[in-house]
Amino acid sequence: MFAFARPRAIRLALFTAVFGLFVWSCSSVPITGRKQLSLVPEGEIIAMASAQYDTFLMTNKLSSNKEQTAMIKRCGARIQKAVESYFASQNQSKQLEGYEWEFNLVESDDVNAWCMPGGKVVFYTGILPVCKDETGIAVVMGHEVAHAVARHGNERMSQGLLAQFGGATLDAALAKNSAGTKQLAAAAFGIGAQYGALLPFSRKQESEADHLGIIFMAMAGYDPRTAVPFWERMSAGSKGGKPPEIMSTHPSDETRMANLNDRMPEAMKYYKPAN
Repeated sequence: MFAFARPRAIRLALFTAVFGLFVWSCSSVPITGRKQLSLVPEGEIIAMASAQYDTFLMTNKLSSNKEQTAMIKRCGARIQKAVESYFASQNQSKQLEGYEWEFNLVESDDVNAWCMPGGKVVFYTGILPVCKDETGIAVVMGHEVAHAVARHGNERMSQGLLAQFGGATLDAALAKNSAGTKQLAAAAFGIGAQYGALLPFSRKQESEADHLGIIFMAMAGYDPRTAVPFWERMSAGSKGGKPPEIMSTHPSDETRMANLNDRMPEAMKYYKPAN
């Protein structure tokens, strides 16, 4: 006969297993050094993201405006080069393995943009009036690329997997590549409501993307001081009221501006105007 473990022993075993899982699966965010949960191999994340990106492009209309499209691609290429140069300087180029950068402009009134794991970027035409020019685009591009290279998509998918499946069945969920896992991945990558409810970036991740974003745009030769006016324009154009910061996943406008100004001296060290 089998002896049943006592409740206390079970709790201890579960705690040990979960603690071991967190220790084993931690990675660090570049520049900030923050430890984060990363349960899914980055290669798998990038493969899933690439497939969903292709599906998105097949079901959405690319912009026919050649000038605006060229500006998105030019800015993206400069940010990409800056990111790759930074990682190379830190002997961390391996973290960008599997990246196949792509920058597209899609016809939509939505004031939005996103970057999936692996460097797959989409801008909506609706955000261009807020950007105003290429430097404004660089603010958004740096922010969204920062989400990708900081592996925020992996982090929030890992959190979702842990909450949905639990540590005991995590391996099975990933191995089977279930529909639930695919939907969770789509939501984690931030590609919009048509793929289900979007998993929001946390306030910490948003602030981290702001921080890394102004550094990447500065490295690419764009003036990082333009980030604050851009977010002011975003704030002024927001429709409806906003919840208190404690109830929101995004920093309040006041907190975002204050954090950006605090980080600006650091970003300016990297800034050299492009010819």
